[in-house]
Amino acid sequence: MPYLIKLFSPKYWICEMASTEKIIYLTFDDGPIPETTPEILSILKNHQLQATFFCVGDNVRKHPEIFEMVRSEGHSIGNHSFSHLNGWRTPPGAFVENIHRCNEYFKTNLFRPPYGRFTFSQYMLLRKEFRFILWSLLTRDFRSSTTREKCLSNAIDNSQAGSIVVFHDSLKAVENVRYALPRFLDHFLEKGYRFEGIKV
Repeated sequence: MPYLIKLFSPKYWICEMASTEKIIYLTFDDGPIPETTPEILSILKNHQLQATFFCVGDNVRKHPEIFEMVRSEGHSIGNHSFSHLNGWRTPPGAFVENIHRCNEYFKTNLFRPPYGRFTFSQYMLLRKEFRFILWSLLTRDFRSSTTREKCLSNAIDNSQAGSIVVFHDSLKAVENVRYALPRFLDHFLEKGYRFEGIKV
């Protein structure tokens, strides 16, 4: 999470959850797609826990049955734009239109800007409709330079109570997530943590 964004977070954007309990907020970006999302759902179901999926609207359009799996299993749903726009490279009006287009496929008050990139103007245009959910830990599961062991250590070494942790249900991340996710969950469940979806 960019340091300055975290430092100046107002009430409408969230980088971590205030918690006196041992709770971690697990999130997944970029799905749903059939190659990865069902496998992640299976892992979560086997561990009997909830997460938050920040969905790309175009993927929901193409794979409504996979999206319905996510929703029917009780996970929280967030908007991740319709076409995964980079806010720093998109005019405010076009950015907002893209977010609204995503929201035509499902309703939510949670929004995560792709890449964590948005401008103050974009934020001001969307802040009354959405809570911006950023993160305290990015596992970097999507990078080709991140080994599966490094992905796991990133997740374990930097998570604590209240952490918002980002994995991806994308093709770039699938091998790392397949290895790291169940081990990450086992590690913290053994330490008495629980995992919850984000509801604000």
